[in-house]
Amino acid sequence: MELDLEGKHASRAYTLLCSLVTPRPIAWVTTLGPDGVVNAAPFSFFNVLGANPPIVGFCPADRKDGTPKDTARNIRLSHEFVVNLVDEKVAEAMNTTATPLPYGVSELESAGLTTAPSSVVKPPRIAESPASLECTEWGTLQIGGNRLVIGLVKRIQVRDELFDPQTQRIRSELLHVIGRMASPHWYCRTQDRFEMKNPA
Repeated sequence: MELDLEGKHASRAYTLLCSLVTPRPIAWVTTLGPDGVVNAAPFSFFNVLGANPPIVGFCPADRKDGTPKDTARNIRLSHEFVVNLVDEKVAEAMNTTATPLPYGVSELESAGLTTAPSSVVKPPRIAESPASLECTEWGTLQIGGNRLVIGLVKRIQVRDELFDPQTQRIRSELLHVIGRMASPHWYCRTQDRFEMKNPA
């Protein structure tokens, strides 16, 4: 079966790609509005893109009326954001913050979440998140109807038990993040893992 995303199946691109490219990590992004209100929103079009320099990218779509979502508006103004990772403990709270609210209304209170100060950027991190990446905006690319925000990762905040000071590695067996599966409502746990050593 060949699916033509430039023609016959173009209107199905989102649904098809979201069902095939799985699991996807979730960027739970916090930003700060000009009025000081903290915005929190999840995005599954997200990944780490490189390590030298350390960069991440995510794609905040527009609202249904065509206006940019709060996350994109705030980053355009401040050029700073925090990517908070989502584990099983905060999955429901993350889902709650996906509810569209008027601009300038924080999602954190309705989700029962608290913030912790960041080290080098103004937007706070979500205290309940297992790890947070403090980022400054490197740039935003507009590709058709897609907006790709690329961030330079300046600091990583991680729960103490997740970091092994001897190996300087994350204890991945203790990090139970969730992943995004097919739209609209599917997620996965990441506890079922196997090791396959690289032959190189």
